[in-house]
Amino acid sequence: MRRFTPGMPRTLVTILAAALAILTAAPAASAAAAEPVDVSELPLRIHGGAWPTSHVQGVAIDTRKGYMYWSFTQMLVKTDLQGTVVGTVEGLTGHLGDLDLNAQDGRVYGSLEYKSAKAFYIAIFDVDKIDRVGMSAERDGVMTAVHLDEVVDDFTADMDSNGVFDGDTAQTPDHRYGSSGIDGVAFGPRFGRRDGKETLKVAYGIYSNTERIDNDHQVILEYDVRRWRRYERPLAQDYPHRSGPSHHDGKYFVYTGNTRFGVQNLEYDAHTGTWMMAVYKGAKAGFPNYGFFTVDGSARPRRGIIRGQQGPEEGELLELRYAGLYHPASGTFGWEFHGNYGILSLDNGYYYVAEGKKVGDKQDADVYLYRWTGATPTPFERVTAPPAG
Repeated sequence: MRRFTPGMPRTLVTILAAALAILTAAPAASAAAAEPVDVSELPLRIHGGAWPTSHVQGVAIDTRKGYMYWSFTQMLVKTDLQGTVVGTVEGLTGHLGDLDLNAQDGRVYGSLEYKSAKAFYIAIFDVDKIDRVGMSAERDGVMTAVHLDEVVDDFTADMDSNGVFDGDTAQTPDHRYGSSGIDGVAFGPRFGRRDGKETLKVAYGIYSNTERIDNDHQVILEYDVRRWRRYERPLAQDYPHRSGPSHHDGKYFVYTGNTRFGVQNLEYDAHTGTWMMAVYKGAKAGFPNYGFFTVDGSARPRRGIIRGQQGPEEGELLELRYAGLYHPASGTFGWEFHGNYGILSLDNGYYYVAEGKKVGDKQDADVYLYRWTGATPTPFERVTAPPAG
């Protein structure tokens, strides 16, 4: 950078000073994520409403603005922190899954599947525009989508080389790694770091198939979304677009044993520096089939063999934390906990965990406040009285 000299125009000095401030400032996402949350001011329970949809799939919170966001599979619901409905985004014909707030741009990102069309997206909601019930995902300018080619490649992989794609079915040798699409999403630092630039992590769904040996890993893609606006398009669901990055920024494998539809909810917890994975329990013999797994976010990925594949294949491997329950035969660690309907960290040892139930012909959902204890077999306990400020 040029130094100031007496003959340099004052406007150029201003520009250079502004540029230096940008270069030396901490990333907005890191600053926002580091803001403390006064848990004593948060409710112990928040109600998400009851809706004529499928069950709640994931939740996200903006504690600064005071809103909660709920994925009900075919709709996004926005409430305040008292559970009052502010607005909804409706008309989704695919599967809206897990959600997370991008602290850098203030928008909510969620996984969105159209398996029959072999199309998989990150849906991006401009949540500040959601101000009434019944907004359209296609027509009201509140949602765009970015297509993920890598997911399609693995979902449609012809693993038995018979020239036939078997579609959305678990009992098939097709679908690389047993991929059924995507579900868990979360923002957090790069694997191997506890701070710095945050990237979006997208976890595969994995079919439950106890006969295969190539489906025992959770698969997580990584994307730097800072330049994704060039890919974003409104989604016409009858004519799904394919605008998105041609490649990911990282692909990682976690050996857990086969689970039913992979990582349902993915979350980064800055309090412990841990990535949390909530799953529907698997059924494969030889594994303990835990419902909750944790990965040490500060441990660097290592290059290694992806077990069980048709031929020798290497990838970037993540290790489960050496904590919780341990199963020597499989070498896996895990916990007994739910969280597969939604879990979000407040980054201070407290969490909101979603629970859902059917009420008549509608699906009802709440989140409850929990705190981390690290106990075995269940590392959380529900908070029953307001914490001290």
